[in-house]
Amino acid sequence: MSRATSATIHLGALRDNLARARELGGGARIMAVVKADGYGHGLERVARAFAAADAFGVACIADGQRLRAAGVRQRIVVLSGIDEPADIAEMHRLDLESAVHHAAQIDWLAADRDRRPLRVWLKLDSGMHRLGFAPSHARKAYERLRSLPNVDPAIALMTHFANSDVFDDAQTPAQAGVFDATFAGIDGERTLANSAAVLGWRDARADWIRPGGLLYGISVVAGRVGADFGFRPAMTFASKLVAINRIAKGEAIGYAATWRCPEDMDIGVVQVGYGDGYPRSAAAGTPVRVAGVDVPLVGRVSMDLITIDLRTAPGARVGDRVVLWGDALPVERIAAHAGTIGYELTCGMTRRVRFLEDER
Repeated sequence: MSRATSATIHLGALRDNLARARELGGGARIMAVVKADGYGHGLERVARAFAAADAFGVACIADGQRLRAAGVRQRIVVLSGIDEPADIAEMHRLDLESAVHHAAQIDWLAADRDRRPLRVWLKLDSGMHRLGFAPSHARKAYERLRSLPNVDPAIALMTHFANSDVFDDAQTPAQAGVFDATFAGIDGERTLANSAAVLGWRDARADWIRPGGLLYGISVVAGRVGADFGFRPAMTFASKLVAINRIAKGEAIGYAATWRCPEDMDIGVVQVGYGDGYPRSAAAGTPVRVAGVDVPLVGRVSMDLITIDLRTAPGARVGDRVVLWGDALPVERIAAHAGTIGYELTCGMTRRVRFLEDER
């Protein structure tokens, strides 16, 4: 028998979340971001669920290869762009579009002998300071791209926000202002809004929005979960209770004896660990749902197992299903206890987790 640990992907939730993002987009087209294997939900699976998206955003050409092999016909934008000159031929073969964020990429395009026009998205570094042209160089980059016969003249313009999940922060409007000033008078479709900006910065919608985590029902806004904004969790991560042990008061639980029983009590053992993608950093007190009740994690997370305090779930029995995150237990809550964000948890599923689908 295989391990009980499973991730059920709710296809109906994915479709509903795309519709909700479109509603919030106010008429903007949607580039559904499906990088990192669809945020851990399965690239081809989520692409089918997002069939109504106007385009897909991926991290690399390999993702574009998978999507085209799966029959996806929408526009596909490689958000990191070409990594070497040889990539250009593959971009043409697959009809992919490239972000352009560095002068070297323009050099490679200029030297390429294939005269077929490639669609590009010129990226501005408006304040994230990761990828993109500085404002002082962006217009020159635009003009150089426009001069190349193998670049589609309809150059799209993009940037990425660094702090849009903080709705009263000054950085996001400042970045938007840099974007507007840099590209003033230049025609071209524009995209600024990531998931958090879709929620909190209506003026940043522009022509395209680029939701990522929201499409999977995950919020990165501190203290808020996706459901607070009308999005549904698209993954239920679950396993089962494989043992219940009566442990005496004062006895330590798990590696390094980090937690001791305050009284004689039942300790449950769940078949999940960091070998499956459950975060080792999850602290004692992290909620786990069993027998319809949230109970706390105790002791350290190990590779294959976790231990839980069953004092508030006296009805729990060996073999019971245990939900690690899902509808009734948002992944954002688990992430907060683990000192991270929900995106990292869903992206962290390992190969031994069984993936299931349902239409919910």
